[in-house]
Amino acid sequence: MIEPSVLVVDDEVQFVKTLVKRLVKRGVKVDSAHSGQQALDTLAGSGATRTDVVILDVKMPGMDGLETLAAIKEAHPLIEVIMLTGHATVESAIEGMKHGAYDYLMKPCDLDVLMNKLNQAAVKKREHEAKILEARATLIALRRGD
Repeated sequence: MIEPSVLVVDDEVQFVKTLVKRLVKRGVKVDSAHSGQQALDTLAGSGATRTDVVILDVKMPGMDGLETLAAIKEAHPLIEVIMLTGHATVESAIEGMKHGAYDYLMKPCDLDVLMNKLNQAAVKKREHEAKILEARATLIALRRGD
């Protein structure tokens, strides 16, 4: 099992504090943000290089979860996003998946289920990164005539 690096994004401050504590106890490296814009700012800094998965609330004031998801996937296409909401609708789940969400879970969700999804998403991201590095190495070798 790998140790995923996660960014939790939710406007409910107490929910974020509680989830962060629970994830840290499970060996997860966690950052947090309380708005879509704050999440994008975090990722624009050094956060993107260390973040495997974003846990993203759908319903937030200002930039909602679907808008934030689209912006994350545009700027950081390899970062996986798990949508988390207490107000799930089939429409928002479908829309999230269309925009590249890895999965969609209801609040409150079982921590074991969330950990399983986090680990699967982190593995997927790291496998994509490894394939990109391999392709780059092959391209460099071809250019050199190796």
